[in-house]
Amino acid sequence: MPDIIHIAIVDDHALFRKSLSVLIGLFPKYKVICNAANGKDFIGQLQPPNLPDIVLMDISMPVMDGYATTAWLRANYPQISVLALSTMDSETAIIKMIKNGAKGYLLKDTEPEELKRAFEDVIARGYFYNELISHKVLKNVNQLTDAGNTICGFIKLSEREIEFLKLACTELTYKEIADKFFVSVRTVEGYRDILCDKLSLKTRVGLAMYAIKNGLVNL
Repeated sequence: MPDIIHIAIVDDHALFRKSLSVLIGLFPKYKVICNAANGKDFIGQLQPPNLPDIVLMDISMPVMDGYATTAWLRANYPQISVLALSTMDSETAIIKMIKNGAKGYLLKDTEPEELKRAFEDVIARGYFYNELISHKVLKNVNQLTDAGNTICGFIKLSEREIEFLKLACTELTYKEIADKFFVSVRTVEGYRDILCDKLSLKTRVGLAMYAIKNGLVNL
């Protein structure tokens, strides 16, 4: 681990940023070097080679939100790790942030000890997992470069199951997916349960990451 880990905070609430900066300042070997109100503000403050190691990224921000900023960082500075820090705990928000390049996902009511552990895990392992995101999900995300793996090489899935996996990676609700399939919500939930059983997964997030890893959707 480097002697000093540099942190950036991107959030549109100034008081929250300042309070979080004070908290992080109490962690040994961690230093906040950037505070930004939105993604555009953050990008404007980047000054290579003095870049942050980790960015705590809010999702809902004006001008440029966390989804777009995280995707931009993945394309331009992939060495910078993004930890999503949000009040949103929906599956779609988690999936979208991970698809865009986040290495972990925390809620804003996280205890300081968990935040510090998230920093340590991202530096040491390249990702952080908790009750929101399983170890298996994030491990799969970090192995996406294994292009030789395809879904057909693992488990036999029907065309309808594959289509459901693709839609699981979107922001559609189960009712909206059911409408596309011209079936009931209960039937769609049945697809989910069967796939979770087949693939030894537990959540829609896990199913979505399986689809990403195996090339059903593009990052």
